[in-house]
Amino acid sequence: LEQMGKQAKDAAFILAQLTTAEKNRALSIIAEQLEQQAPLILAENAKDIELAKQNGLSDALIDRLLLTQERLQGIANDVRHVISLADPVGKIIDGGTLDSGLKIERVRTPLGVIGTIYEARPNVTIDVASLCLKTGNAVILRGGKEAFHTNQIIVSIMRNTLESLGINGDAIQLVEVLDRDMVGVLLQQREYIDVII
Repeated sequence: LEQMGKQAKDAAFILAQLTTAEKNRALSIIAEQLEQQAPLILAENAKDIELAKQNGLSDALIDRLLLTQERLQGIANDVRHVISLADPVGKIIDGGTLDSGLKIERVRTPLGVIGTIYEARPNVTIDVASLCLKTGNAVILRGGKEAFHTNQIIVSIMRNTLESLGINGDAIQLVEVLDRDMVGVLLQQREYIDVII
């Protein structure tokens, strides 16, 4: 996790400098890739569903975990919706000029590296990563073990897309160690992770 944190910190520095157009282009291609790679994503999701059934998970939890072609299309459309959101980076939220003529402004900037801990909802993986990308933040994702195969392929697709555009793929990382103790370790990475959600 420390290595992931270092990599995310480096990636966050690059992300913070991207223009709105560059971020939106990356999000647009990610949405396209989610659609084009749907058979692969659904195949990995089927592995998670089978394991969930074997482990006796409730029907409600399995339904939250399940991806279909229609749900995946909705997720890709959600990524496109993020494109339409205003880019907060660089927006002046307050300011003024002092009597001495000194101009002071409060300007929105990226936080840096965001760590997220969540359960078996693979759509959250894409939602969080997309919002972090839009706001110029790197993200370290720690999803539930029930969605492990699905999260792995989704993060792989997103990272590959970023790298194909010359953007550091370490901007989106998945904690692949499923031990619950890793949550505690993640929470201790204060030097590299700026916010945990």
